[in-house]
Amino acid sequence: MTRLTPMNSAFPLVTGLATAAALSGAAVFAVLQSGCDEPGSYRSQDGVVELIGGCLKPDDLPVNPRYPTDTRPLGSSDPSLER
Repeated sequence: MTRLTPMNSAFPLVTGLATAAALSGAAVFAVLQSGCDEPGSYRSQDGVVELIGGCLKPDDLPVNPRYPTDTRPLGSSDPSLER
């Protein structure tokens, strides 16, 4: 049976803290280097929240809607799963 000593019980804690610090530093660096001068703001207008300003353009996030191929009433079972 392995005995817990201060050295081997502190090692996971130290490595976890070091990893968290490194990842936090990388995140801060990535945000600072993003090149966005105006971050934008959220405003509520007619019950809809909109992002005003910011660095995103509509072409940055293309949306490809997926249309259902088979329509059936809600709650009905899938015929391909029946035995």
